[in-house]
Amino acid sequence: MRRLFIPVLMVFTCKTAVAQTTAVHISIDPGTTYQTIDNFSASDAWSVQFAGNWPEQKKNTMADWLFSTDTSTTGSPIGIGLSMWRYNIGAGSAEQGDSSAIRDEWRRTTDWQQQSGQLWFLQAAHKRNVRQFLGFLNSPPVHLTLNGKAFAFNGKSNITADKYGALAEYIATAIRGIHQLTGVQFDVISPINEPQWDWSDGGQEGCPYDNEQISGVTKSLSRTLTSKKIKTKILVGEAGKLDYLFSEADKPGKGTQVSAFFDKSSPYYVGHLSNVSRNIAAHSYFTTSPAALAVSTREAVAKAVAAVPGLGFWQSEYCILGDNAGEINGNKRDYGMDAALYLATVIHRDLTIANARAWQYWLAISPYDYKDGLIYIDKNKTDGEYRDSKMLWAMGNYSRFIRPGAQRIRTGIQGDSTLLVSAYRNTDKTVCLVIVNNSQREMKIAAASEKGTFTHTRAYITSAAGNLRPLPADNNIIIPARAVVTVTGSIKS
Repeated sequence: MRRLFIPVLMVFTCKTAVAQTTAVHISIDPGTTYQTIDNFSASDAWSVQFAGNWPEQKKNTMADWLFSTDTSTTGSPIGIGLSMWRYNIGAGSAEQGDSSAIRDEWRRTTDWQQQSGQLWFLQAAHKRNVRQFLGFLNSPPVHLTLNGKAFAFNGKSNITADKYGALAEYIATAIRGIHQLTGVQFDVISPINEPQWDWSDGGQEGCPYDNEQISGVTKSLSRTLTSKKIKTKILVGEAGKLDYLFSEADKPGKGTQVSAFFDKSSPYYVGHLSNVSRNIAAHSYFTTSPAALAVSTREAVAKAVAAVPGLGFWQSEYCILGDNAGEINGNKRDYGMDAALYLATVIHRDLTIANARAWQYWLAISPYDYKDGLIYIDKNKTDGEYRDSKMLWAMGNYSRFIRPGAQRIRTGIQGDSTLLVSAYRNTDKTVCLVIVNNSQREMKIAAASEKGTFTHTRAYITSAAGNLRPLPADNNIIIPARAVVTVTGSIKS
């Protein structure tokens, strides 16, 4: 078993101007492995339906930022290299216009056959070598819902059991139709989103379900996909917050989803279906602050998932939402490092405590004044200004370098416990170390291997001064205050 020790020297000046250093040792143990990473992703809801029809140069730049794994002539990554793209299969509320009763036109969606803007980004992702695709529904199509709308009434499910077969047919037709149009096959389909919420206010498309109903939809879809020889896997869960994986919490009949769907004794068991993914999905909203809550919740997720042999966990939707115990508020855009560092901290905890195999962001492109977008655009349908955020590039410190099939490997830290450190070994044997420095102190890293040789190649720094800015990774790597840094290299015996 090889163990790598990286001494990290923190340099700061006290008020007396006497320089002091504190040694911090980070150990990497490549022989101790945890989860395999499946992907990093974001979704095309909702503005991509319009941004995909913007001028070629603008939408291509946005696509490059999201999907590219190329580098510029200076060695800077052009994009964050997302390895999966989440595609919203709409319910048809846009065709209803104002009668849809969804107040914000941008949150209405078209039937999949009319999603030209979304199809452009889907193909742009594929062209830039994204190889995993997921289709998701927020609501059944309006022609199948109880009230003819894409949102519910009084918190009740908006589709009856006798329509599950028709819903499955609709989904299968969408999977095949989009494949025929674009050449893109969905690896995964997610038919239900955040089933715990009421979805009755007309704010967006949505549909509540209890566990019995989710099981029924899943079984019906499984039969239909099997009969049509469609190889797409079904992702279950998509819980509105992590608690619902291991607890009933405040939603009886809609919680404890790990055991509900993957315990063989459960009446809602779907784990025996060959085309149900061996991952359960949930969203990290409302569980990220304060730190003690974030840690305990993710420990509970990891414990519940580990109790089912072979089951994995996907964190399948997150943006900064709510007041987060006063730490950061989801209102108002933030292009800078406050939001980026908070996001990087959430990703770190989801990967290292909850053992997430995938980490997926909510809105890739947002027109709103919230901390909900990686890229921000004007709320104009055909053209406008666009801007990247530090959240985009901080996520890139993970997504650009931790590739599908990578394994998380053990790290330990002695000294400054404020650093958040994780390490990953890719299938090509390259190793990347991701460090989140939330403090106001600059760090100087000197790296050395106790057994074997850790050969550095580069460090990539996201801070107020740059986005994935590359620097040679020798024994004098400087981590700026309030920065996210990825160190790449390899370990040789």
